[in-house]
Amino acid sequence: MFTKFFYTCKAKGLHITLSEWLTLQDALDRGLAGSSLTQFYYLARMILVKNETDFDKFDLAFDECFKAVRSENEVTSEMLRWLDKSDMLELAHEDARKWLNEGEDLQIDKEDVEEKFKDRLKDQDTEHNGGSYWIGTMGKTSFGNLGGNVGGVRVGGKTGYQSAFAVVGARKYRDFRDDRMLDNRQFQLAFRRLRQFSTKLDVPRTELDIPGTVDKTCNNGGCLQIVMEKPRKNSVKLLLLFDSGGTMIPFSSLMNELFQAVHKSNHFKDVKCYYFHNCIYSKLYKTPECENGDWVDTEWIFRNLDSDYKVIIVGDAAMAPEELYSETGNYRGPNGGLSGWDWLQLMKRHYKKIIWLNPKMAPGDAPWREAETAIKGLVPMYKLTVEGLNEGMIRLMRKN
Repeated sequence: MFTKFFYTCKAKGLHITLSEWLTLQDALDRGLAGSSLTQFYYLARMILVKNETDFDKFDLAFDECFKAVRSENEVTSEMLRWLDKSDMLELAHEDARKWLNEGEDLQIDKEDVEEKFKDRLKDQDTEHNGGSYWIGTMGKTSFGNLGGNVGGVRVGGKTGYQSAFAVVGARKYRDFRDDRMLDNRQFQLAFRRLRQFSTKLDVPRTELDIPGTVDKTCNNGGCLQIVMEKPRKNSVKLLLLFDSGGTMIPFSSLMNELFQAVHKSNHFKDVKCYYFHNCIYSKLYKTPECENGDWVDTEWIFRNLDSDYKVIIVGDAAMAPEELYSETGNYRGPNGGLSGWDWLQLMKRHYKKIIWLNPKMAPGDAPWREAETAIKGLVPMYKLTVEGLNEGMIRLMRKN
């Protein structure tokens, strides 16, 4: 069992060195976990896990090996992925409220629900959304999540009406993972990376260089040697372009978090925010409502915001190919005689530092998302997660 635990941890993505594993064995030999499984859990986590982003991976491995998760009530990691529709939370609740309960009797036979739940687990091998039979999301069954049935078994996901009599697959550390969606604090931490764009002014050295002074003093046998440096000036100028409306509605809260994080940050010399719907065309809107007339010309942006601006485009790139490639593809406003693809090329040509953040980016080149795949080839695209945003910031900081 102990050896299995090691390989299970590795399979879940934990990076464990031989030294760390031997340290855990030594701690057990010294009786530091006693005979308590709980103490062993905390001891092993303290030694093997280096970052809180790996807590969830560790919990999955520990539960699989020591808490008999693999039983008749097992919920596989694949099923939890099927049920992870956190980005659809608001829409799901809105749909569910339309037919919630429908006057049905709320008396719940727990034993019957649990028995049916076990049967579905044995038979289900595909994802299901909606409906009234399988374990899925946004349906009417007594098991799954984001559905409109009051009472039952919630499987993974986030709490909705707080009426479930049992919760399966709840993972309290899943939001610590670096592949999850971001919150305001995580946005602000990621934007701090852009401070590295700060440049030195061509002025006298008037600021104390503390690291340089310490280094010089140590190398001088402890005799104080002051080192001065030029003052720093934050030169980061940021142009933030948000996709608004349509398929981006489920991500409204996330977009608001990003907007607030940017404007609370003091790491930028200048920040400009504009909006578009699906793709960038000849007009950029001043507000997320994207109302006709309340816009600026994209060419005005090119003339007035120089190429030193770092550009972050945020959108799901979920548009039909004809909307991207056609000169008349913009059904909400003027195209300016060019297709969305042409405008994106102009944007890429004018701004050398540009990335695209996608809240639901498909892995690889997804043939069913032709527009997204094409944009990936033009503009570096990253998924809107902690890891993706950090990678995007690194891309913006490259010199070339």
